[in-house]
Amino acid sequence: MTLPRTIGQLRESGYVDRSVKAEMRHNLIKKLQRNETIFPGIIGYEETVIPQIESAILSGHDLVLLGERGQAKTRIARSLVNLLDEVIPAIAGCEINDNPFHPICAVCREKVETEGDDVEITWIPRDRRYGEKLATPDITIADLIGEVDPIKVAEGRYLSDELTIHYGLIPRTNRGIFCINELPDLGERIQVGLLNIMEERDVQIRGYKIRLPLDLYVVASANPEDYTNRGRIITPLKDRFGSQVRTHYPRTIEHEIDIMEQERTIFADEGFRTIVPRFMKEIVAETTHLARKNPDVSQRSGVSARVSICNYENLLSSALRRAIRLGEQEVAPRIGDLVALIPSTQGKIELETIGDAREDRIVEKLVQGAVLNVFNRYFSVAEFEPLINRFERGFTVEIGDSMPSERYVRLLGELPELRGAVRQLGTESSPAAIASAIEFVLEGLHLNRKLNKERTAGKSRYRR
Repeated sequence: MTLPRTIGQLRESGYVDRSVKAEMRHNLIKKLQRNETIFPGIIGYEETVIPQIESAILSGHDLVLLGERGQAKTRIARSLVNLLDEVIPAIAGCEINDNPFHPICAVCREKVETEGDDVEITWIPRDRRYGEKLATPDITIADLIGEVDPIKVAEGRYLSDELTIHYGLIPRTNRGIFCINELPDLGERIQVGLLNIMEERDVQIRGYKIRLPLDLYVVASANPEDYTNRGRIITPLKDRFGSQVRTHYPRTIEHEIDIMEQERTIFADEGFRTIVPRFMKEIVAETTHLARKNPDVSQRSGVSARVSICNYENLLSSALRRAIRLGEQEVAPRIGDLVALIPSTQGKIELETIGDAREDRIVEKLVQGAVLNVFNRYFSVAEFEPLINRFERGFTVEIGDSMPSERYVRLLGELPELRGAVRQLGTESSPAAIASAIEFVLEGLHLNRKLNKERTAGKSRYRR
């Protein structure tokens, strides 16, 4: 269908003019009626965060998302674009997307007065109706709202003339969604300017008061510690946001694993088949969950979901590196690959301890705790009494990064006491997965103080 090209054609088409908040509310209602996914790719918020956001939109409230880093706040804000119409009309050439029926800038008002229904319009897609700014202390009113353009003044206009303004990010997102990340980092003077835009719909630029009745949906993100009157947010601005929604980290291992799988970078590794046993995924997720409870790790800064994602990527890369060197086509991470989690975790966590505490040692302890917890969820130590008795009679096992998967398969033949565990872990069909399972069982027994472990360069020896 051909879209109207002038205001007159638009009026004749019966187009229904709605505010941004009414538009989002209307589209949300339709999606809820059709039982559609409102926020695709957001995991673990179905019963907590998303219902609160939906209520805020139905109420027409501007929104603040409170949470530590890595809790999908920005992704949620960007997903709100899906609640906008596919396209909306605007006066052609307007810097601030003026509504053809209700223009607010001086240029468009004058154009409508002189040309009437012949004024040309353009159609703006939803992805161009989203604006975003990361708040930093050096942001100015000019960046967000606008500034006097000296070239326009030099052309002969007065400073008080609205036509001298060069519009900032917020006016240019008129009739759309504007997101401010880390809102409390804005200077207090800038927060006051934002307050005026949201409530009074006017601003002062260079001492001149400009009326800008913008049509906006404002969403902001903030760290809970900063978003208090004792932090860096002015109370009047806080009062202008209709709803405040608290985000959180994944509350279950299953949700953490789903996020890892969804967000990890995937490459087309020709000639390689990657197998990731479930217990190895659980160890990565459990490491992050333990970090979020560890007193040595700053909980005020949080432990982002990016820790799990990057750890998972590094784990698979370490396994791929070994498979390439051994000339194997099957890639399966082993316990020995968990050392790769140290560089991908360091730098993403902040320590509370002061002194000689080494970050790599803390991460290593977290990983060991994760292996122990996951092992104890799968097995009880009593199941391995026959295997432990074998070690008590002098049996030893040496494993290492340079040991091919087929050697582990032969080891399984030498230790039939391990077959039940390998079968329970669902890894008996692949040599690479069998190697992963054997290392997991041996390390679990070591961490349960049933086997001793001696480390040498690239190798580990288990004995009683």
